[in-house]
Amino acid sequence: MAAAPTILAHERIDRFLEQELGKQLLRFTTAGSVDDGKSTLIGRLLHDCKAVYEDQLASVKKSPVNRSGRAIDFSLLTDGLRAEREQGITIDVAYRYFSTPRRKFIIADTPGHEQYTRNMATGASTADLAVILIDATKGLLPQTKRHTFIASLLGIRHLLVAVNKMDLVAFSESTFLQLETDFLALAERLGNFSVQCIPLSALEGDNLVTRSVHTPWYNGPTMLEHLETVDVKPALEMESLRFPVQSVIRPDARFRGFAGRIASGTVRQGDEVLALPSKRRTRVESIVSFDGELAAAGPSDSVVLKLSDEIDLSRGEMLVAPDALPNISNRFAAMVVWLHATPLELNRNYLAKHAGRIVKARARKIRYRVDINTLEEDAAPRLEMNEIGLVDFETSQPLFVDSYASNRTTGSLILIDPLSNATVGAVMIRDDRHEESVFAAETHDVTSEERTTRRGHRSAIVISRGDRSQAALLERALWEQGLDAISVLAEQASVANELFRRFWELGLVFVIGDEFDENRIDHEFLGNVAGDFYFELASRESPSSPEDFFDDALRIAKRVKLDGTTPGKGAF
Repeated sequence: MAAAPTILAHERIDRFLEQELGKQLLRFTTAGSVDDGKSTLIGRLLHDCKAVYEDQLASVKKSPVNRSGRAIDFSLLTDGLRAEREQGITIDVAYRYFSTPRRKFIIADTPGHEQYTRNMATGASTADLAVILIDATKGLLPQTKRHTFIASLLGIRHLLVAVNKMDLVAFSESTFLQLETDFLALAERLGNFSVQCIPLSALEGDNLVTRSVHTPWYNGPTMLEHLETVDVKPALEMESLRFPVQSVIRPDARFRGFAGRIASGTVRQGDEVLALPSKRRTRVESIVSFDGELAAAGPSDSVVLKLSDEIDLSRGEMLVAPDALPNISNRFAAMVVWLHATPLELNRNYLAKHAGRIVKARARKIRYRVDINTLEEDAAPRLEMNEIGLVDFETSQPLFVDSYASNRTTGSLILIDPLSNATVGAVMIRDDRHEESVFAAETHDVTSEERTTRRGHRSAIVISRGDRSQAALLERALWEQGLDAISVLAEQASVANELFRRFWELGLVFVIGDEFDENRIDHEFLGNVAGDFYFELASRESPSSPEDFFDDALRIAKRVKLDGTTPGKGAF
C-alpha cells in the first residue's frame, strides 16, 4: 500500500522534468552605460521571480558593501567579482539562469564601461534579445549608441529598452515619451529592430514583474511579460544545410561517421549532400544521436552522420546542400570588434578559427573604422582595443562561409594571436563577395586535365630569389624549354595570390620574383596551391645571363611536362 504515493511522486517528478525540457529558452543580454542600474535590474528581477537561493540572499544581506541604502543591494547578486563590488561597476560578463512557468532564461549581464566594450560583445554574441538600459535622469549616452550598434552588428533584432530610475524623475510620462522617441530614431538609423520601451525602477521593482501604480499612463507589458511572450524566431533563417565536421567516429571496422552540430537546415536519411572541399556527392545513410537513430535532424542538433560512400572528411570540413553552396573563398570582408590591447596590424599572420577549422589569416585592408559617437565611417590605419571596423581578410586556405546575417556559425570566426594564443578579434563576415570568390566557387565545363593536356605541361609556381631581371631571365629559359611561363613581380603577396586563384587551372608556369623580401609572399599558401609543383630556386649574384638558368629550367621542365601521357590523363 505504501508504494502508491512513491509511484505518484515519481510520476510528478517525470512530468515536471518533461515540462522543463519542453520550455523554450530565451537568451538575453543587458547593456547600458555605467551606473544605469543593470546589475540592480537583473538582481531585482531574479529576486522577484523567486530565482535566488536563500543562502545567496543571506550572503548579500550580510555583505559589508551596500550602496543602495536599503536592506539588500540587489546588484550584489550578479556582481560576483571582488573588484566589481569594491568599485560598484560590472567588469566581466555574469551569466545567470532562471525559469518561469512559461520560459527558461539565460541572462548575460555585461559591463557598461567603454573600457569593457569587448566583454559586452562577447556576452551578446549568442543573445536573442538585448535589454538596453537608459538612465531617465541622463538620457541617451554614447554607450547607448555603442551597445545598440553592437547589437545590430551581432544580428540581435529584438530590443527591450528599459528606461530606468523613473522614480528619480517622479515617473514623468513626458520624460519617458521623449526618451522613447529619441531611441526609436536611433534604432531606425541602425537597423530593422523590434523595439519595446518600458518605464521602470529597478530599485523599487516598478514594472519589472508587477505593474506599477506610479505609471497609470503606461499600457504596455512589464519587463517579465515581454520576456515571456516576445517571438524570437529569426527573421531570416537559412534553410540550406550546413554541417561542419567536428570529428570522425570509428568505434569499429563496420561504422564510420562524422560528428558535428548542424549549423542550419535539416538533414534526413537518404538526403544527398556535398562534401567540401572535395565537392564529392553522397547520401546520408543514417543519423545517429545520443538517443539512438533519427529520421531527421535540424539546427543545433548534435549528431553523427553515416554516409553511403567512403569519403575522406576530417575536422573543419563541411557537408552542405548540393544546390546551395556557401561562398568558397580565401578572401572576404568582415566587421571586426578588436578585443586586444595590441592593435590589429595589416599583413600580420593571425590564426582564424572558423567552424572547427583553423587557418592562417591576414588583414589586407581596413576599409573604415566606425566612430561610435557619430556612427560615421572614418579612415584608419589600425584598429585599437574595443574599436570596430570593416576589414578585408585573406586566409591561407579557402573557407566555406556565409554572411553572418544569414548564419551565425558559418558567418563568424575568431582571430587568435599565434604567439600568445590570445583571442584578439571577433569577426562577422559580410555578404559582399569579391569577384575572385565567385570565380573560385563556380564550376567549368572544361576540366583542368583537358587544359593541361592541350598545353603539354602542368601548372607550376617557381620562386626566383633575386632582382627583377633574374625573374625575367628565368621566364625566358623556361619558355625555351617549351613551357608557357609568365613572370609575376610580387609587389604584394595578395596580387600574386589573386592571379593564382584565377588562372591556376590554365596550365601556366608562374615565376615569382621576391627580391629577397620574405614578407611579400605567402609561401605556405602558394605551396598548398602548387603541391609537388612548387619550386624555390637559390639566389644568384647579378649580373646573370640566360645560360645561368638553363639547368634550373631543364629540371623544372622534366617535372612538369606530361611526357606523352594519354590525353585527359595528365592529372596533377
